[in-house]
Amino acid sequence: MVNDEGQLYTIEGVAAGMIMLFTTYLVLGATSVYTPGDTHISDMQLEQIGTDALVMMNTPVNGTVKSNLTEIVETSRINATAADETFNTTFLKYVNERTGSESDNLHYMADVTYRSDLTDNSITSYQLACTHNRIMNAGDHPVRVTEWVIADKQFPGSVNHPRAVLVEVLLWRD
Repeated sequence: MVNDEGQLYTIEGVAAGMIMLFTTYLVLGATSVYTPGDTHISDMQLEQIGTDALVMMNTPVNGTVKSNLTEIVETSRINATAADETFNTTFLKYVNERTGSESDNLHYMADVTYRSDLTDNSITSYQLACTHNRIMNAGDHPVRVTEWVIADKQFPGSVNHPRAVLVEVLLWRD
């Protein structure tokens, strides 16, 4: 003889199993932190700080036509020391802007890359500026931030006309 009690226990067991699986899915899904790739939160924050600093440096101020970053790139081959000091002062001022705390111990290396020959599409780069107190070693974990600049200057091996150059900064914490 078959009665209804066995069917009721089966339905109750299946429902309990589905509730346990759904609860496990919710708990594991709520406690996971999703980050793009293996980039860590502090690296993403450092990258955003560096990007914001370059954008602020590349924004013209007080109705001028050229930004600070454009002027630094244009004078970097004429007076490398002045360009290095200006970039260093401005960039570190922007990345170290903090509310109520001391400045961060950041280091950087900045390069300018441009297309030097239009016939063979060769690329040339030179160092724009860097922190002079320490160079990067194998233990550092840098982030790369870039900004395009329209520079009107004579680059070695190229004709003199306005061109887009890439300012690339490797930025890391000590």
